[in-house]
Amino acid sequence: MIKNIKIRVRPEVWCDAQKLESELAQQNAISPKSLRGYRILHSSIDARQRQVMIQLDLDVYINEEPPQTLFEPKEYREVKGDRQAVVVGLGPGGLFAALKLIELGIRPIVIERGRNVSDRRRDVAQITRRQEVDPESNFCFGEGGAGAFSDGKLFTRSKKRGNVSGVLERLCQFGADTGILDAAHPHIGTDRLPAVIANIRNEILRCGGEIHYETVVNRLLLKGSQVVGVGTNRGEEFLGPVILATGHSARDVYRMLYSEHIPIEKKGLAMGVRLEHPQQLIDQIQYHNKAGRGPYLPAAAYSFVAQCNQRGVYSFCMCPGGVVVPSATGPQQVVVNGMSASARASRWANAAMVVEIRPEDMGELLSEGICEELPTCTFLDAMGETLTADSPLVAMALQENIERNSWLNGGQKQVAPAQRMLDFVKGRLSADLPATSYTPGVLASPLHFWLPRFISTRLRSGFDVFGHSAHGFLTNDAVLIAAETRTSSPVRIPRDRDSLCHPVIAGLYPCGEGAGFAGGIVSAAMDGERCAEALASQCSCRE
Repeated sequence: MIKNIKIRVRPEVWCDAQKLESELAQQNAISPKSLRGYRILHSSIDARQRQVMIQLDLDVYINEEPPQTLFEPKEYREVKGDRQAVVVGLGPGGLFAALKLIELGIRPIVIERGRNVSDRRRDVAQITRRQEVDPESNFCFGEGGAGAFSDGKLFTRSKKRGNVSGVLERLCQFGADTGILDAAHPHIGTDRLPAVIANIRNEILRCGGEIHYETVVNRLLLKGSQVVGVGTNRGEEFLGPVILATGHSARDVYRMLYSEHIPIEKKGLAMGVRLEHPQQLIDQIQYHNKAGRGPYLPAAAYSFVAQCNQRGVYSFCMCPGGVVVPSATGPQQVVVNGMSASARASRWANAAMVVEIRPEDMGELLSEGICEELPTCTFLDAMGETLTADSPLVAMALQENIERNSWLNGGQKQVAPAQRMLDFVKGRLSADLPATSYTPGVLASPLHFWLPRFISTRLRSGFDVFGHSAHGFLTNDAVLIAAETRTSSPVRIPRDRDSLCHPVIAGLYPCGEGAGFAGGIVSAAMDGERCAEALASQCSCRE
């Protein structure tokens, strides 16, 4: 007999299997001898009251042995010599698109501008050591995409767009801990995710797929209004319908599409700063305990949102027990992001604190005069055009300007400009800065002065609101590090709602975060699967 039970237990019970079985039996009048095991379907922490509790949804096995496996592994067969399609990008969208193509009998030809995930480790280390960014292999570009070195958070609200549990099961099949299957906010960890990515890559190759690293797609091969393949910086051409899964930072791809008159659209996004607190302080606030989290609870997370002057101000990509990392993809940029290892054991907590920017806000931002002398402006001028609020590339230009200002205010290296949190809210200079996890270093800078007013004034209001709702959160022990600009794509590549194909160019399937249709590892992976299914059902793939 299998009985579904929902139960609340103390953290010390949650962490001890024997104590949990005893609690299950006692609370539900189950004979301990008949209880053969249990499976946790969902777990979450309820920290609303001083006594923190764990909420569990379980299947309990009474006089019946539990299953030996938590999921059914999927078998992928060899597709070498079969129909083929091109996948541009080997982030989560591209990886799962390639797997789904194999499942559907189509051979994926994957084009990845960066290096494999092992080589990427060395490249990202050089950003700190030499203060230099390899424009093709960094925290955003390379096998695994931006998610490979960005905590591996797997929470998504996009459940209507695909099979979330299926994506999590595939990640477990390729080496992720099965604990992600029941956690309310699952994550793999930056230290473990690269091995999972490598295992998926090896399966793609084993099944006959191709992967071409350090290869940049610089043109689409068109036959009339249909994409029939791609051309690369190496002079090679690869034929087949194209899944374009390049990630949110492939600005050259947006420029390529624009220059080839393939319709793209401006899109709203969010920008701001990365906020870092001592993790112990966040534990004290969230768990209502001066002693912090104690021996049984994980590093505490938080989520804040407020409406400030008719725009959302909110936390994003919160990394408990994490570090702040440099995420620039080119010269004269300082961009920051956050990540955590699986143990989430660092002494800092960080999160993006960003302001919602809608498409209709572009004119106000441009009126602040923050788009002068931009590479994007030069690019548009070279085509005989002037950058306006209606340009599909305007949000990208705003990103580039803020990133360049961060570079200038940080000392023109990967050192990041920073300011104590309360000083920022009060409009004061920070005479010094607290210790930080950002290894390239920080430099005191008046962020309240040079960040766009549209962003800075709303951040200051939002921090006031958050400080009132969580006593101790608004403090000079926390530091703001600029700039957090890559929360999502600045451009949307349109596609038909049903066919998922570009509405003007047949055979082109915009996919994942880079196309503006996903936000995170799981949603991008699901979108990759959907694009592969749509391609298989509609296109005559090259034999």
